[in-house]
Amino acid sequence: MTQREIPFRKMNGLGNDFIIVDARQGPLGLMPADIARIAGRETGIGCDQFIALMPGKGGADVFMRIFNPDGSEAGACGNATRCIADIVAHETGKRDVVVETIAGCLACTLNDDGTVSVDMGAPKLAWDQIPLAEEFRDTRAIELQVGPIDAPVLHSPAVANMGNPHAVFFTDDLDAHDLAAIGPMLENHPVFPDRANISLAQVLDRDTVRVRVWERGAGLTLACGSGACAVAVSAARKRLTGRKVTVELPGGPLLIEWRESDDHVIMTGPVTYDYESTIPASLLPETAA
Repeated sequence: MTQREIPFRKMNGLGNDFIIVDARQGPLGLMPADIARIAGRETGIGCDQFIALMPGKGGADVFMRIFNPDGSEAGACGNATRCIADIVAHETGKRDVVVETIAGCLACTLNDDGTVSVDMGAPKLAWDQIPLAEEFRDTRAIELQVGPIDAPVLHSPAVANMGNPHAVFFTDDLDAHDLAAIGPMLENHPVFPDRANISLAQVLDRDTVRVRVWERGAGLTLACGSGACAVAVSAARKRLTGRKVTVELPGGPLLIEWRESDDHVIMTGPVTYDYESTIPASLLPETAA
């Protein structure tokens, strides 16, 4: 049977790249295994997240479903949210759009310089909101370590939920740790029943934090928007920085402000259109035709 090809946009936010398909006119018929095949860099087109646009509800301009390269679903992706907001803003001519996700609705603004600001909402900081498998009263530093019990190389991460669960290890030397090696172990640690995104953060000064992220279900990424937000919140909670910081990721900087007036986290950064194409029929199931 001949399959139709599904159009897609390839976009990225600071190198965090996405396959974006439009399912607002009807379902695509893709299962998690199909998405994993398309998202695989060796088996398909390759991306950090596969994004499906669907009709928004309750006043939202669009509903964004986010899938990791392993086919699992994510609750939030800050870099993808900026990309989707830019698409909708250019479609509608509006500067302010609302992007709905399974984690909630995100208000976005297209700025004069071409960047996009996203209100990521208030962080969830209680142990059962993150969630953790056991109670920790102070989530600025939970009991978790890497290395020997008497001389751990990393320990006591701050944890927060920014649509996804995040654990942030602060270190004096970001390059001293092999995140590719320790990331999978920490992501799947029993203390995180829903798995977790793992960040290493080095505070350079009161206004700047350097960060690397192991993303749940995706691995090492050049940038992670929700991870940058979790780092900024965690650094401010530990009084290592102020509430407005530049988070330097391998792909570039994001400006993060944890607003005092309403506790919301505002993320500002660029978007990049890479190209448009179609998903080859060879990667699609017959039910997608």
